Amino acid sequence: MSPADKPIHIVRCPTCKRSVPWITESRYRPFCSERCQLIDLGAWADGQHAIPGDAQWADDGGEDPDSR
Repeated sequence: MSPADKPIHIVRCPTCKRSVPWITESRYRPFCSERCQLIDLGAWADGQHAIPGDAQWADDGGEDPDSR
């Protein structure tokens, strides 16, 4: 099977849910556009998105537990 014969995988833009072909030419994949990419980046920076896990250290101004 040559690269031209492979089926194109379609994903949904995480921001606006538009269909995006998963190909090299899709510059902002998995996003459909730079705008959607920046909206998502802003949500991460604002704390709206987070990866679950244990806190590394408290935000109470105490010292880093790894420095003990």
